[in-house]
This record gives sequence, C-alpha cells and structure tokens, in this order.
Amino acid sequence: MPTAVLWDVGNVMVRWNPRTLYAKIFPDPAECDRFLAEICTMAWHAPTDMGVTFAENCAALAEQHPRYAAEIAAWQTRWWEMFSGPIPETEAAIEALHAAGVRQYVLSNMSHETFEGTIAMTPAFQRMAGLVISGHEGAMKPDPAIFAIVCERSGLAPPEILFVDDSATNIAAAKALGFRTHHFTDPAALRPALVAAGLL
Repeated sequence: MPTAVLWDVGNVMVRWNPRTLYAKIFPDPAECDRFLAEICTMAWHAPTDMGVTFAENCAALAEQHPRYAAEIAAWQTRWWEMFSGPIPETEAAIEALHAAGVRQYVLSNMSHETFEGTIAMTPAFQRMAGLVISGHEGAMKPDPAIFAIVCERSGLAPPEILFVDDSATNIAAAKALGFRTHHFTDPAALRPALVAAGLL
C-alpha cells in the first residue's frame, strides 16, 4: 500500500486553461481554438517548463507569426488570467492527508518564473514535504528522470507513492515505473481513491 501522495499541480491542485484568457482576446470560439491549436500550442509552451524564459519563447514565436505578436505576448503578460483558482476537493483532501500524517509531495511541469506565484494560490502547498519542479530540474514529465528525482529526495520507492495527475500520458509513465496512480478527471472521485488506497 502507498504511504505518500505525489501531486500534479495544473488541473489537480489549481485550475489552469489558456482558453480562460484567450476567450477574452478572441470572442470567436473558432478563432480562439485555431490560435491555441496552431500558434500558442502546448508543444510550443513546453520549453518554458524546461527553463526557457517566457520572454525568449514568446519572442521566437512572434517572429514566426508577427500578425499575432500582441496575442502571443499575452501568454507572458496575462499568464495569471489563465487560472481560475484552487480545486476545493483537492485542498480538502490535502488537509485530511496532512491530519492523518501522510507525507505529500508535488511533481509539476512548471516554469521557474511562475513557481512563486503558483504556490501562493493555495495554502495547500504549505503541506508539502517537497516540491520537484521541471523548470528547476531541467527534466519534465513523463521523463523517468524527474520521477527518479522524486524518489531520491523523498527516500521512497515508486510502490510507496500514489501519483495523482490529470494527464493520461504522465499516469502511464508513472505506472510503468511502479508508482501507484490515480488519473484525476473528476474531483469528486479523489477522496474515494485515497480511501481505497488506504491513505484516508
């Protein structure tokens, strides 16, 4: 049975969606979808989670798409408008685990530039025994290397850890490494999963 929980952040602890911002910039939903599918894509954003600055990444993309320079710049200047607050069910679960004496950690693909602002969004981060952030480590999920960092720093083996993430790709990678996993798709299913794992 697992003895610790490893949390993803985006859409597990706090809600994050670029459309929350870009729906304000592009009133036409089809244009918004096209922009996010073809220009400001998750693949383009990934280098910021590996340590490239927002300014560098946005400037390079704006050179390729000068027509959208202002909209691309908003990815940096209006970044925080992509968030819509913490997820109450996760906050409650973290507090319950803390009260039960369960060790908790964070593993997130996150820019070093946005780290401080993100962890200020909810006091749940104060319950973590450690945080492994891709922008600080130069490795990101689903790379096994970043999971190895978690194990090394926590002193725990993969089967001792329940990993909670909203990405099916990351869940599959963790499962292949021997972690217990919970694919976070419905906040209401979180507490029952923790109970089933013997953690609550």
